[in-house]
Amino acid sequence: MAKVIIFGVLDSAELAHWYLENDSDHEVVAFTANKAYIKQDSFKGLPLVAFENVEEVYSPSEYKLFAPMTGRKMNKLREKIYLEGKKKGYEYISYISSKATNLGVGIGENCFILEDNTIQPFTEIGNNVVLWSGNHIGHHGVIKDHVFFTSHVVMSGHCIIESHCFFGVNATLRDNSHLKKGTLLAMGACLTLQETEEWGVYVGSPAKKLKDKISHEIY
Repeated sequence: MAKVIIFGVLDSAELAHWYLENDSDHEVVAFTANKAYIKQDSFKGLPLVAFENVEEVYSPSEYKLFAPMTGRKMNKLREKIYLEGKKKGYEYISYISSKATNLGVGIGENCFILEDNTIQPFTEIGNNVVLWSGNHIGHHGVIKDHVFFTSHVVMSGHCIIESHCFFGVNATLRDNSHLKKGTLLAMGACLTLQETEEWGVYVGSPAKKLKDKISHEIY
């Protein structure tokens, strides 16, 4: 069990609070956000403090962080906060739903893994990864840092997902796929290619790369 500070005051932070309070042994003690976005001194009945000096109020030796943010800017915003928290000396918790099936070989920190995810054997998940509800994560796969799966994504076996990738609802990947850094696979897309291009945007079934589109510039 850890005493946890949640980053954010939007839906994802509210959901993280609910999951930790109802499906974990952790104790949420406060919320934090960038000073420019703080309009009140509390959230969900708990203290809300500026992230810029959170370590002065809640020592990293006694508290841990959790930053379950959205995938906007291809997870770069969440990566920025994650790394700033590390510089402040914090460790991060991960949340894995008790209603998820986790048979993998390892999950990193600051991961947010919701109900009905199936993680098959011999699959490894890095740091700062979000798996929203209902995904199938195939065997012998690797998901690297700062990746976001929405819901009902099917990742077949032996796939490699590089950092900063984003998957829309009902996207599908064939076995042995290698998604390069920053790949955006759109909602309902079916990827039959074995390899993508960095920061590429792929749509349709079979999925094709959009010309002159760079993922972090459109999402």
